[in-house]
Amino acid sequence: MTNTAALRPATFGVDAVVEELVEIRRGMAALQAREAAVLARAVEVVRAQDDPPGPSEVRDVPLRSMAAQLGVALRVSDRTVQRQLSNAVVLTERFPAAWAALAAGDVSGAHVRVIVEAGLPIDDDEARAEYEEGALQVARRETPGRLRPAVRLLAARLHPLPFAERHAVAAKGRSVWVRDLDDGMAELIATLPAHLAHGIRDRLDRYARRVIDGRRGAGDDAAVEAMLLDEPTVHDIRGIDEVRADVFADLLLTGHATPEVSNASNPETHAIVAHVQVTLPVLTAVGAGDAPAELTGHAPIDTATALRLAGTATGWDRVLTHPVTGSVLAVDRYRPSDQLKRALRVRDEHCRFPGCRIPTRRCDIDHTTAREHDGPTELGNLAHLCRRHHTLKHHSAWRVRQTPDGILHWTSPTGRHYPDRPARTLVFVPDPDPGLTTDSGSGLDPGTGPDAARRPGPPASPPGHRPEPPF
Repeated sequence: MTNTAALRPATFGVDAVVEELVEIRRGMAALQAREAAVLARAVEVVRAQDDPPGPSEVRDVPLRSMAAQLGVALRVSDRTVQRQLSNAVVLTERFPAAWAALAAGDVSGAHVRVIVEAGLPIDDDEARAEYEEGALQVARRETPGRLRPAVRLLAARLHPLPFAERHAVAAKGRSVWVRDLDDGMAELIATLPAHLAHGIRDRLDRYARRVIDGRRGAGDDAAVEAMLLDEPTVHDIRGIDEVRADVFADLLLTGHATPEVSNASNPETHAIVAHVQVTLPVLTAVGAGDAPAELTGHAPIDTATALRLAGTATGWDRVLTHPVTGSVLAVDRYRPSDQLKRALRVRDEHCRFPGCRIPTRRCDIDHTTAREHDGPTELGNLAHLCRRHHTLKHHSAWRVRQTPDGILHWTSPTGRHYPDRPARTLVFVPDPDPGLTTDSGSGLDPGTGPDAARRPGPPASPPGHRPEPPF
């Protein structure tokens, strides 16, 4: 016979935990709804401003500036903030019932994202309101995972356009992009029509199974042949997912896939013919050190791969760095060519607006102090800016100055200060040399402290200055 009295305290404890977590989640949902309201209010502030004169690419500068101010204050990419601003307007203006349910804690932010994602294509206000009501009925009793297929079906039924027309529009959003992972890995993601995506997966699966089935029959013969020729035996022990991924890479890089090529562990594979930039410490290259190599601007890679790629390079840049701060001092090559631009690429690696990760190959080289204001064309007055932030610098109240150590000191329209340090001084910087008398390795902001008044920066660019084209 069960002792209910003994179980009761534990049951009461579980009930209390459940109730408290439910209340916490309700509170979090209410805060998310409040955040959406504040973000939407920020957009209203932007809408109240007059559109700046000039070409169309600068007319959204007030919105970019608002996103930049919020982004640097929150330590978030301003592109991310601009998407959040857009999402907040969509939620509060087009899905008011879902926003109200979020504020009341009836549904979570995950539920709302599913509802908005599926209902966004519905342009008719009455149809969208009907969709929203039905979606919330499901959301109040089901998880976001179960909600998704239900609201997709509901949205498809209420959408005024036929599916064929909607698919034609959606197909224009197909794309391919890369997301960096840890340990020298990355994801290659493609958005394609469903039949193509599943067809590609099926072809990869067929190739992979053919490779695995082939090695089962030829394994013994290959081992005997290697023994007769006195050669080392290479055993292929990859799993189906590994083979599938290797076949995918080989088909894209070489146009064919064989067991010899489709093996990422094979050191003789030379399938990569794309352009990449690899930073390889010289002591690692000569075997006297173990500092990791880096796929510049992305992630570390294994030394064996870096050495193999370096061995096929047509030219090498020698990068001289400060022994304490890690700042780039000079870049040279046996045959100098565009030395200053190479130095900037090595120093910056990406756009130098706080939080931006656009690589230098897609950026403009900007004079921090404009040339028409006697700004010199030298390392200490140049920096990479993506077109978005290059335009923002010259067509908004944002200001920037550069100090000799390559730090860009950005000032927002409201007077907030945000320093952006060169990428190579952000990590692996040794402890400051106590014997140094300069501020370059102190870790302090050069724009602050008792000597700040004696370190004036170059004047900022005037508001009317237009972005310079890339070099």
